[in-house]
Amino acid sequence: MAAVAAEDQKFADHHGFDFKSIRASVEEFSAGEPLRGASTITQQVAKNLYLWPGKSFVRKGIEAYLTVWIELTWPKQRILETYLNIAEFGPGIYGASAASKFFFGKTPAALSDTEAALLAAVLPNPKTYRVDNPSANVMERQSWILSQMQRLQREQWMLRLL
Repeated sequence: MAAVAAEDQKFADHHGFDFKSIRASVEEFSAGEPLRGASTITQQVAKNLYLWPGKSFVRKGIEAYLTVWIELTWPKQRILETYLNIAEFGPGIYGASAASKFFFGKTPAALSDTEAALLAAVLPNPKTYRVDNPSANVMERQSWILSQMQRLQREQWMLRLL
């Protein structure tokens, strides 16, 4: 729930792309703001599992193709499970299980919402953001993620995946 609240709140409802977020990102960039990410969890799975790091139109094109393929052939639970198993949470720390054990000494199922939100807060940039020494920005993001988790729980988000 924390990862979805942090990274892709429309995950249960879209088919691999969040066109509204992509459009907003492009409009903000055109208005002179820094380019922000608009990748869905499925796009991140495609990139992290099959492709190389970096930014290029070729990589983005292949990522789009793989995103469609993943969405057509994998159930949403499998996409989310894969994402949580390959996401980087710190230098050399891959997967929610490894991160939970490393930072909190427990399994992901045993994490509190606050701990899960702190892990999710570093997902946009785990080489800069730190779980073990969170900046004010990470703490603010953790608080926002907790509020989004509560909203998603009220909307019974998990039931839409089943």
